[in-house]
Amino acid sequence: MSSYNTSKENIAVNRFGYGARGDELEQAKKDPKGWIKSQLLPISFSASIGNSSDVFIEHAKYLKQKKQFKKQGKKQISQKNTKKFNESKNYSRNLLRNLTSDTLKQAIHSSHSISWRLLDFFSNHFSVSANGRLMVGLSATLEREAIAPNLLGQFEEMLLAVEQHPAMLFYLNNEKSFGPNSRMAKKRNKGLNENLAREILELHTLGVNGIYKQADVIELAKAITGWSVKNPQKERSGGFIFRGYGHEPGIRTLLGKRYSQKGIAQGRQMLKDLAIHPDTAKYICYKLAHHFVAESPSQALLDAMVGTWLESKGNIKQVMVTMFDVDEAWLDTPQKFKTPREFVISSFRALEIKKTNKKALLNSLATLGQQPFNAGSPAGFSDDVDDWLGASALMFRIDWASMVSGYRKNINAEKVMSVALGENVSEHTFQSVMRAESRQQSLTLLLMSPEFQRR
Repeated sequence: MSSYNTSKENIAVNRFGYGARGDELEQAKKDPKGWIKSQLLPISFSASIGNSSDVFIEHAKYLKQKKQFKKQGKKQISQKNTKKFNESKNYSRNLLRNLTSDTLKQAIHSSHSISWRLLDFFSNHFSVSANGRLMVGLSATLEREAIAPNLLGQFEEMLLAVEQHPAMLFYLNNEKSFGPNSRMAKKRNKGLNENLAREILELHTLGVNGIYKQADVIELAKAITGWSVKNPQKERSGGFIFRGYGHEPGIRTLLGKRYSQKGIAQGRQMLKDLAIHPDTAKYICYKLAHHFVAESPSQALLDAMVGTWLESKGNIKQVMVTMFDVDEAWLDTPQKFKTPREFVISSFRALEIKKTNKKALLNSLATLGQQPFNAGSPAGFSDDVDDWLGASALMFRIDWASMVSGYRKNINAEKVMSVALGENVSEHTFQSVMRAESRQQSLTLLLMSPEFQRR
């Protein structure tokens, strides 16, 4: 057994990906950097489960049926119509469960888990929470419809897709934002809402320490007035729509630059410029390095990534390749403590659990403190080790590790250790696992070992 230092193939598979499965450590051993770069592949989802447009349509049905129920009284409603009403009523909750479990299962069984980790990173970067009937249904559609299709392309395309997605618009109330001098404001006394503009600047692009001021928030908020969501009761679908009568007319100034574009083009150009701004490059490159590499990434790593961002105008794949090329990303001691999501996915991958129960998966993340789309804040879940290392959190992990270890009655713990960690196991961990009183206990000790908990 080696001392507790980490091999290059282990870093490639476990630090950058979602943990080893099958013979991935052997595959990565020949050329760790080349192997991890080859893992940057597009992600696609089946549209058959449901989408954001379906959420609005079912919600409209629910409201219509609810109104009818009130008029007619429950006793007069047929069994068939009651069933339809319940289907529309529960649609959002069921869709959230189906979409989140589908994403988890694909990450667990994927042969290119680096892409799934990158998807999760940006899904958390553009965090939305499942609060209220509509957001319960919409929240999980954002990553599938706006983030995944732009995962390895230009950040500006992802940014535009996210900010125009119904989930983000509705979550941050932009459908209720109208320019003070717009036709709508004059007619109905509607006002400006700064929520989305503020989060775009503070969380999505420049960062909390960016150079923007309150005046910039207001200018961006005015530029994206009219960015709204279709009314399915009138437009027979759900999705983004630009309502010109709600847009604030006139020239805007953001970060000292004048924008004379009219209508939807004004906000779009602002977002394009924000996507390639040096502060955005620094902010997101730091977050990427902090997530994938270390709690305190080196300046050399950050400089290289930022340089690529600016040179490529925010090409996400090129920035990731640069990160993999820099030696400081391959420090041979573990740098990060797994979040609950990382722990659950990597455990299922290591134990090679073929059938993953939807309810059990989601309950696992809820129990461990990282229920999907439940961060409760646009800032998303924490990526800092201290927020996941509490005593009670570790006890929950032990209980969960014991439970999931019981799923595999006939698996050899030494084989799992070899698949998951290769030779990167300390003598203490090896002896603990091999001398355990039962197979379940040995697997639990392996999953809770420092080598498995850290990457």
